[in-house]
Amino acid sequence: MKTLKILFFAALLVVQAGTLFGQKNEYNIIPKPQELKPAAGQFTFNEQTRLFLDKGVDTEVINAFAILAEHLQTAAGLPLPVATANQSNAIVCKINQQLPKSESYQLQIDKNKITIEASAPAGFFYAAQTIRQLLPAAIESATKQSNVQWSVPCCKIEDTPRYDYRGMHLDVSRHFSSKEEVMHYIDQLAFLKLNTFHWHLTDDQGWRIEIKKYPKLTTVGGFRNRTMRGRYADTPRRWNDSIVGGFYTQEEVKEVLAYAKKRYINVLPEIELPGHAMAALAGYPQYSCSGGPIEVEGLWGVFNDVYCSREETFTFLEDILDEVAALFPSPYIHIGGDECPKVRWERCYACQTRMKEEGLKDEHELQAYFVGRIAKHLETKGKKIIGWDEILEGGLLEKDQSAAVMSWRGTEGGIAAARLGHDVVMTPTGYLYLDYFQSKAKDEPIAIGNFVPITKVYSFNPTPAELTLEQAKHIKGVQANVWTEYMTNPKHREYMIFPRVLALSEIAWLDNNKKDYADFEHRLTALLKHYDVMGINYSKAYLTPEGK
Repeated sequence: MKTLKILFFAALLVVQAGTLFGQKNEYNIIPKPQELKPAAGQFTFNEQTRLFLDKGVDTEVINAFAILAEHLQTAAGLPLPVATANQSNAIVCKINQQLPKSESYQLQIDKNKITIEASAPAGFFYAAQTIRQLLPAAIESATKQSNVQWSVPCCKIEDTPRYDYRGMHLDVSRHFSSKEEVMHYIDQLAFLKLNTFHWHLTDDQGWRIEIKKYPKLTTVGGFRNRTMRGRYADTPRRWNDSIVGGFYTQEEVKEVLAYAKKRYINVLPEIELPGHAMAALAGYPQYSCSGGPIEVEGLWGVFNDVYCSREETFTFLEDILDEVAALFPSPYIHIGGDECPKVRWERCYACQTRMKEEGLKDEHELQAYFVGRIAKHLETKGKKIIGWDEILEGGLLEKDQSAAVMSWRGTEGGIAAARLGHDVVMTPTGYLYLDYFQSKAKDEPIAIGNFVPITKVYSFNPTPAELTLEQAKHIKGVQANVWTEYMTNPKHREYMIFPRVLALSEIAWLDNNKKDYADFEHRLTALLKHYDVMGINYSKAYLTPEGK
């Protein structure tokens, strides 16, 4: 009995010590690691700290620490040179091929050394982002800071992402973002271990990517003569009559791609078809059913002029996609496929003739045929298509097993696609549309409508319980969408995105049964100090989402 009491009190002391260490050492990491064991003490960076690559570690891993090293140099005045021999006071990188994924990592922070194990550069990169988040918020400073102890708390972390696809979307068609703004956006995704940037490049309100064979796509389609002011439902409708727009040259696209690659982010381009095509058709109306004239649209919504199914149109689109496919290393190209009105097709002789020749029973099957033609062409370029869940309509997915689906109209489309054996990214409006209001306060900036507070984003489980274990394997990940109809400038975009994107990063990374909103909110409040130093215009609506 006496022995049992001694063991009990010893165990109690261990628990109390751990609690004390936890109070002393804060681990404010988002997304939360799968496993974290706190420990006493801290590792402190100084002028002697080095980076060491153990035997077998690819030299590309040096790039995985480039951002951390840059911040240490800028904010702390501390270099992080590469050592030629193992030593204490170093970040030691080791290869571990037993880890479950290329993005997995193990991180051991001791008082005298940091040891990282990973199987690929991406894993080392994410370990470096964890270290950056554990450092004082002043690490984000653009100038050297004095009187800061550049320490990180001791601990052991074993971490791996739940999903392989962890994405953020940005619509640059409604309101253009400069190349520099896009790069800044990519920086923020990398900080949160997101790995896919979905670049929505074309729509009714603007065509944003240079296509050398068809210059009027940008010279005409890249600019609109007026833009709606206020809310869509406002009457009478008001307009800003200024010419607005912009586009990226192919050289600028290459710069963005190189920038993203160094941050282990895949860039997914979206070229909308067969609908949302007004900007393209403004420059090339001959590929519409009506023949034009057509203007780049300054109103938000869905419009009847779409691509005609004539053979010349397919040649036009294939030429465009050939240039896009040559630019982007992404295995997928997003082709939209959503919100395509059938009015023009119903009245178009060429489209009705196409339906008869192909044995298509209605315009929904014509849309499936249209998207299927594009998918087959992209296959010849080594690419697969991904589209919004409307591509389920007309039976396309029952014929083309390579197509993937983004489920935006709820989760039903994703469930149906997964049951058919197709890969799925979940991005439902009710949880992951960041153009929706995040607070009911009356002074919130203009938004498209509806209410998605950060708690709702955090509550989402991307893998539906209705799926079998085999079907659930097709849920490849999750994405939040940023549609910019009502976001006219970078500060407004930031306000809508932050801090909800932090909730996205956690549901994309952390196992669902390990989520805890109260714990997340505590870490969020602490990590926002980093955003204060960065100058990010984040919303504080998460504190009072009901507007009280």
